[in-house]
Amino acid sequence: MLLRVRVTLPDRPGTLGQVARTLGVSGADIVQVMVLERFGGRAVDDFTVVWPGAPRVERLLAGLAAIPGVRVDGVWRAIGTPTTTGQDAELLAQVAANPADGLATLVDAAPGLLAADWAVAVMVPLDWASRSGGGAAAVAQASWRAPAPPALPEVTPLRARAVSTPEGTHHAVAPFGRAGLVLVVARQHASPFTAAAFHATEVDRLAQLVRAGAVILGDRLDLVGPPAVTA
Repeated sequence: MLLRVRVTLPDRPGTLGQVARTLGVSGADIVQVMVLERFGGRAVDDFTVVWPGAPRVERLLAGLAAIPGVRVDGVWRAIGTPTTTGQDAELLAQVAANPADGLATLVDAAPGLLAADWAVAVMVPLDWASRSGGGAAAVAQASWRAPAPPALPEVTPLRARAVSTPEGTHHAVAPFGRAGLVLVVARQHASPFTAAAFHATEVDRLAQLVRAGAVILGDRLDLVGPPAVTA
């Protein structure tokens, strides 16, 4: 299986090598490494690894925790090798080439872009915050793994941000800026794994894609049809 391993580590020579060696000794085969942040002598790195089914993931966590200064922020199953930011332009080109299916293209691609489980585009009522217990955000488009109906956080369409629930589900939320439409991407907790919250760089990436998609699709977003599912 593919796993995504997020690690915060000292940004100094040798530490990344220690993490890579520990992953290898534990049985993981590294497929990809992505640097999310380097600041104040610390770095946040995402490793995508092939993990054999037999060894328990606790072995991997124990090995990483034994490295001085290293903290494991999350380990979760990946549905594929996450794409790099350089592939975002290709996705937007697909949206521009077929705008009639542009919203569906964005929603279907979002989980793979951010190593997430599912995504939905929802139309958020302007009075969401005043509704008791959340409300009735209407699902306009859903990725193939999205639950029906999806459990959504409060997603007022004001700004892009990360939202986490007490149950361990993490969301990245980005508004299109038209018709109350918001893109929500989710990572869900699935024992024995623990998904990491969306990093600021991931939220920024999603927001940029959504803004660009909104420019490409323009008035089509105002004509999004009646929702297929109501949450």
